[in-house]
Amino acid sequence: MTKKILIEGMSCEHCVNHVTEALNEICGVKSVNVDLAGKNAVVELAHEVDDEKFKSAIDEAGYEVVGIQVV
Repeated sequence: MTKKILIEGMSCEHCVNHVTEALNEICGVKSVNVDLAGKNAVVELAHEVDDEKFKSAIDEAGYEVVGIQVV
């Protein structure tokens, strides 16, 4: 399963790294690809992960989730 997380607040590569690290710490995440220009992260999952875990991790990293889509 793959999810696309729409994120506000990223402005540089440091932000990309911070979001990537936060998402990689979630159990079940196989890979993360953060797109600064597109303001999103595409996350490939090993199994279903509750959207609240993504929101919490990104919020703790200092950014805002504005939407999550299954792709």
